[in-house]
Amino acid sequence: MRVLTPLFNVIYGTIAAVFFIASVTMVAMAVWQLWDAIGLGSNRAIVLRAAGAIEGIGLLAVALMALEISQTVIEEEILRRVHVSAPTRVRRYISRFLVVVVVALSIESLVGVVQSLHEDPAHLPHAAAVSVGAALLLAAWGLFVKLNRSVEELEPEGVEEARREDSKVSEQ
Repeated sequence: MRVLTPLFNVIYGTIAAVFFIASVTMVAMAVWQLWDAIGLGSNRAIVLRAAGAIEGIGLLAVALMALEISQTVIEEEILRRVHVSAPTRVRRYISRFLVVVVVALSIESLVGVVQSLHEDPAHLPHAAAVSVGAALLLAAWGLFVKLNRSVEELEPEGVEEARREDSKVSEQ
């Protein structure tokens, strides 16, 4: 397995780089969208401008999610060089990912609601379904964290090891 570790690091690094490039691209698209929404010389209605601005914010949320995934992959899989096995590490890894997903889904549902209200109210149930999905994901994540805490108490050395790794990563 040690022979394959450098190969895995290259693959993880490539995946993290792709997420980073996607994030930067989406930030550029969001800036473009926000600039277009402002449209100082445009005669578009303020409602359409607001919808464009909210779409730009939605793109920024997705870009943030891609950037967070890139950072998580680099920190957890390359810098720490440990396998996700301890309950503490699993909880933290999943939590880092889910917090960004829940925020992005919430913002996307807001974008969907605004677009549906102004363009096609028939799509409002779809936007509401995204909101419900984000709420259910948040509730499931909370339940996971609550149930995982009892497992952590059985393995206090895992918590201490994760803290030591955190200090090593923050020094780099």
